[in-house]
Amino acid sequence: MTRRRKFSPDFKAQVALEVISGAKSAAEACREYNLKHSVVSEWKSILMANAANVFDNPAARSREQERIAELERMIGRQAMELEILKKASNILNSRPRRSGR
Repeated sequence: MTRRRKFSPDFKAQVALEVISGAKSAAEACREYNLKHSVVSEWKSILMANAANVFDNPAARSREQERIAELERMIGRQAMELEILKKASNILNSRPRRSGR
């Protein structure tokens, strides 16, 4: 049985960047690192697809997530308050009225 080799994300990025930048052709990278062309091609595609995420601001994303969580808590609280008010209204409306009032 053959074991599959595992490569670090840094190594994958290095190989893909070498091919994308033109420092090496895909064939050269395959020969040098003893890789199949399909593997190098896949790494290159993954890098290109996720390149925009490099410039994504994680601090802004966490602030957005925090704000969303806060708004969800507020909605939940308001929904509970509404349920309590509906129940109180039903109880008050169902009580028999005293005569004269």
